[in-house]
Amino acid sequence: MKRRKAREMVLKILFQINVGGLSKQYVMDDFLYTRNIDENSRNFIEDLVENTIKNSNHIDQLIEKYSIDWNIDRLGNVELNVLRFSVYELLYRDDIPPNATINEAIEITKKYSGIEAAKFVNGILGKINEDFKKNCKGETQNENPSGD
Repeated sequence: MKRRKAREMVLKILFQINVGGLSKQYVMDDFLYTRNIDENSRNFIEDLVENTIKNSNHIDQLIEKYSIDWNIDRLGNVELNVLRFSVYELLYRDDIPPNATINEAIEITKKYSGIEAAKFVNGILGKINEDFKKNCKGETQNENPSGD
């Protein structure tokens, strides 16, 4: 399974958990074990779902911070869940190039919500990624202040 399809499945799983009120385990079992999914894709999906949920407080705070003039409660469920798993990827998955994460988020949002929503998602992820890069560079530069 291609990563885009896996991310779309992550969106559907998070959507059912958040909107449908179904338990994570029930939804994960339904999606991952009733379909023919290869092990690598299953591991990728499980990681995104588990860790997006695990880090949701921090992720939601970032989304709220960068969604200027938008309360997180006003975001559509598609946009919110795409932002959540994409922010997780940006911050915690160093094996995925940030541009790939952002491009995938844009395409998935276009497909499930629309072009305007995709522009919004692009803007938020772009700002988070830019600030994250600045913070990482600053930490690296400040690790050895003596220059040794």
